[in-house]
Amino acid sequence: MTPHEVRTREFAACRRGVDPDEVREFQARLSDELATLNETVRLLSQENDRIKRALRDWQTMHARECSSAPEQGRNSGRW
Repeated sequence: MTPHEVRTREFAACRRGVDPDEVREFQARLSDELATLNETVRLLSQENDRIKRALRDWQTMHARECSSAPEQGRNSGRW
């Protein structure tokens, strides 16, 4: 559900229903919270992608360094 859907949701009127102003206020608060959470998820996803790229780059660099070092025997290296 998007913030816009929360903010614009309509409810059927009934004789002993809830206060429409209170419902609208709640919808506005919920919509704002959803927008904040969606932005947080987007930023965390970008950070996750950045960290994954950095790890891949480090692994590639490390693999090159290890393969260019003289062979000292299997499993005798630091890594």
